Amino acid sequence: MIIPVMFGVSIIVFSIMLLTPGDPARLMLGERAPEAQLEAIRERLGLNEPPHIQYVNWVSGVVQLDFGRSIRSNRPVINEIQQRLPATIELAVLATLLAVAIGIPVGVLSAMRPNSAGDNVATVTTFTMLAIPVFWQGLMMMIIFSVWLGWLPATGRGQSWQYYILPVVTLGTSAIASIARMTRSTMMETIKLDYVRTARSKGLSGMRVVYGHALRNALLPVVTIIGLQFGSLLSGAVITETIFSWPGIGSLAVDSMRAKDFPVVQGVVLVFAFAYAIVNLLVDIAYGFLDPRLATRYS
Repeated sequence: MIIPVMFGVSIIVFSIMLLTPGDPARLMLGERAPEAQLEAIRERLGLNEPPHIQYVNWVSGVVQLDFGRSIRSNRPVINEIQQRLPATIELAVLATLLAVAIGIPVGVLSAMRPNSAGDNVATVTTFTMLAIPVFWQGLMMMIIFSVWLGWLPATGRGQSWQYYILPVVTLGTSAIASIARMTRSTMMETIKLDYVRTARSKGLSGMRVVYGHALRNALLPVVTIIGLQFGSLLSGAVITETIFSWPGIGSLAVDSMRAKDFPVVQGVVLVFAFAYAIVNLLVDIAYGFLDPRLATRYS
């Protein structure tokens, strides 16, 4: 299904960029450029062709990883993306690892003691984390930990691990809350099943029952959430990268939209969509390892 999904995304992205006001040729040469030079640029870029011909030519290039050339820098778009992509992947991976490391244990502990003081605190905290806008949280953390306390650098991607703390925590906060809530919900359902009660009746320790039996079966929907969150973090990094001046493709997309650099915007959106589709494919494959019955059923 990745192929039809990407085909649909390409049509939407191309159509939106085609309908966006602005002449790429005039953006490249300036407002005072002679009409003859503008026509030459339009002819070279194929902008005088009918929309469907432009789309076919563009898709033919995309399949060969040729997204065109940037209007601002005149560099190939694929080079612009390759230069910025590692920083975004690094940020999204670290935020996902942080969310998994905190979200799953919090969800398990809440499910083990429902309606306790700890469970109530965790529930209120996760709802709060989901409700806080990313841009507000990022700015507040920057003001508190960089401006007031001076503990952490405010912007940039330096060599020190301290540069990663604020953007990773800001990006991963909502993912922590989502994973914790889903883990709690699925664990509360799983621990009520017969095989869990049987394991307890055999005298197995509580930790072994929880982590050796219940958690693995409760992880299927949690893995789904983790995969979706990773895809969301990749695309959601746009706001975080802009706040912290992180040199990823999210900030590249924002800068390109401001400059009306349509080829770069199209390339970034396609990369985000393809990454999201690949992550969902990997989640489906992970189901087979967590529950071999699913792999047997669909083989």
